[in-house]
Amino acid sequence: MTETLAGRGRPGPIPTKVIAILSAELPSLAEEIVSEVKRSVPADPRKPPPVPQRTIQVGVEQVMAAFVDQVTGVADTHERRDELCRELGRSAAYEGRSLDVLQAAYRVGVQVAWRRVADVASRRRLPSAVMTQLADALFSYIDELASLTVQGYLEARSQSADELAGAHRRLLRLVLRPGAPADALAETAKSVGWTVPDEVTMIALPARTRCVRAALDADVLADLGDTEPHLLVPGPFGPERREMLVEALPERRSAVGLTVPLAEAADSLRWARRALALVEAGVLEDAGPTLCERHLLTLWLLSDEALLDQLSRRRLAALSGMSRTQRSRMTETLGAWLEAQGNAVETARRLRVHPQTVRYRMRRLSETFDEQLADPASRFALDAVLRARRLRQERRPSMR
Repeated sequence: MTETLAGRGRPGPIPTKVIAILSAELPSLAEEIVSEVKRSVPADPRKPPPVPQRTIQVGVEQVMAAFVDQVTGVADTHERRDELCRELGRSAAYEGRSLDVLQAAYRVGVQVAWRRVADVASRRRLPSAVMTQLADALFSYIDELASLTVQGYLEARSQSADELAGAHRRLLRLVLRPGAPADALAETAKSVGWTVPDEVTMIALPARTRCVRAALDADVLADLGDTEPHLLVPGPFGPERREMLVEALPERRSAVGLTVPLAEAADSLRWARRALALVEAGVLEDAGPTLCERHLLTLWLLSDEALLDQLSRRRLAALSGMSRTQRSRMTETLGAWLEAQGNAVETARRLRVHPQTVRYRMRRLSETFDEQLADPASRFALDAVLRARRLRQERRPSMR
């Protein structure tokens, strides 16, 4: 129904006598087409009321008159007819209708028109060659009208999608704005038909990422134009949301923040962005969506690397007099010893050395750190520093 005349060629001109006969039939034919469409293609009761019948009939008359002009071979452009067909498609898109009803109306219209042509041809004894010309012209013409309607429909859908994306982007920025008034948020959400959720999960995306908008769920808000693109998913991030994200992101990389109350969405996004940065640095594995909830300790320990450097200098200052190799060996031993809660045998197993080696090193460390290893607060700080240093140093092989 929607193929155009391209490649088929327009049928040759119809004899003037036949044109005169067809022109005389136009008013009653238009009325018959409108009546038959109304009978055969019922309106959707859930949608706005249809255009008044008289307006539709005038439109059909214009379209049929344009057909008669076209088959004369004189007129080749019909701007009003083209705009009328495109407007039919645009109206369907704006009202949320599919093209099924319009295409059904076109099918009914061409059937009624062809029955009338066949009847006139029989009464007037028109030659079969003329009938063939009329058939080619009529069906090609309907194809052309349907193509114009589809064009208008797609244009409107594209514009609507862009407008909706812009509204969603503004709403998302309002959600993330500190202290945004609840009534303003509710009003903006209502204007775009978005239900304000109690909880949300934020997702951080790489800069200039490719995202298939059509694959995103309708309730997901997206800001893909931001220098740090991100999404808002209402509620928790479950298996279905994960499938959606995998389909929407051909390059797969993303970081999913924690599910939090709506007012804390900015925190969820901040954690997601930090996790994404650690993925890009090779600290966290890049295996599709990276879930913050699986890396909370890492996110906490590496939340402020400049502060970590300062803390590391102060807590490990006692080792500054050793060589680089000695410092590396001693910090590795101290970290394993702290994780093993002071058990020399378990520490030796982790380091793959003899327990006596561990005891020797720990005696030196006890002397070096003086009373720090006996103080719970100092041991906790040392443990945190060494774990964070190890996490930062253990880059993924592909990122080195």
